Amino acid sequence: MNADLAFGLRLADAADALTVPRFRALDLQVDTKPDLTPVSEADRAAEEAVRSLVAASGRGEGVIGEEFGDDGGDARWIVDPIDGTMNYVRGVPVWATLLALEREGAVDAAVVSAPALGRRWWAVRGDGAFADGVRCHVSSVARIEDAVVSVTSGRGMPPGWSAVVERAWASRGFGDFWQHCLVAEGAVDVACDAVMKVWDYAAVQLLVEEAGGRCTTFSGEPPAEDASFLATNGHVHSEVVSLLGV
Repeated sequence: MNADLAFGLRLADAADALTVPRFRALDLQVDTKPDLTPVSEADRAAEEAVRSLVAASGRGEGVIGEEFGDDGGDARWIVDPIDGTMNYVRGVPVWATLLALEREGAVDAAVVSAPALGRRWWAVRGDGAFADGVRCHVSSVARIEDAVVSVTSGRGMPPGWSAVVERAWASRGFGDFWQHCLVAEGAVDVACDAVMKVWDYAAVQLLVEEAGGRCTTFSGEPPAEDASFLATNGHVHSEVVSLLGV
């Protein structure tokens, strides 16, 4: 197994060991961050565990994470300890730890671990994408009228999203990491988020691209911090961008 992937899976195991026991715990401690989003004790504990393992590994890598910031370096693990914290604190099983290894600005490996769903996805640049160990591919759907589309939240979406929904075969709100993983699996054809941080999109971008899909902002630019994020099977990407009209 690729050494980067093997280490990423080890990091995911460590995070799962902390997040799973606290999921649906009656005494789970939840705070509100300055941006009014929730953060739980499990978010912090999982990121701390990942940071400790990275620091002790001797691999010479740093960490940038949602809860404790960026410790610098050209090689770093991009960490969202719990993507879908709103789900986590309400007992909804759609949440995951997202891990991506970035070197000199390019993500080389990614792991998405969703233990409450019993699912794990991973990708290594140039080696494809996998769901639970089975290679996955985006769909071959070529028309929006035949597409399944998903969005995390309708808030902040451009007016053109309504046109996409009206034309789509089905519209869903799978949300967060899950909708993008479903694009990589070929179950969903279009997934959107109005705004993303690097720890939200780094892992799922590599997963979708290695599965044959395409990721950009709504205007067709490369994904970026604090910008919109669009993941598709590639076949309908340009038309969705034109409909979003950003």
